[in-house]
Amino acid sequence: MIGRLNHVAIVVPDLKAAADVYRNTLGAKVTAEEDQPDHGVTTVFIDLPNTKIELLGVLGDKSPITAFLERNPNGGIHHLCYEVPDIKAARDKWVEQGARVLGEPKIGAHGKPVLFLHPKDFCGTLVELEEA
Repeated sequence: MIGRLNHVAIVVPDLKAAADVYRNTLGAKVTAEEDQPDHGVTTVFIDLPNTKIELLGVLGDKSPITAFLERNPNGGIHHLCYEVPDIKAARDKWVEQGARVLGEPKIGAHGKPVLFLHPKDFCGTLVELEEA
């Protein structure tokens, strides 16, 4: 039911420094920073030939990644994002199979509906689904 890997998300303590590493050291194409107030993060995307890397920085006092950075001060991989053709159908199927869905779909960084699945149900990995 899942499609292609849309992106790997990495939480970073300093978004500008992390973007510079990808841009200047690795020679990658890096997008401009974009605030995602509904998600409490600022994002930068690194475009690769077969997927993307999403760098996540804290946005605001209630950012959900603040706790992640407290546990992992240097940052680290936060989630994997897979594309699905119909986010509500995918959600309903996985809920029926016992998976825990974190919240309701909302619009993500690419302007498409997204939702998250609990890491305890997916091999310890937070999974984001994005409607293709």
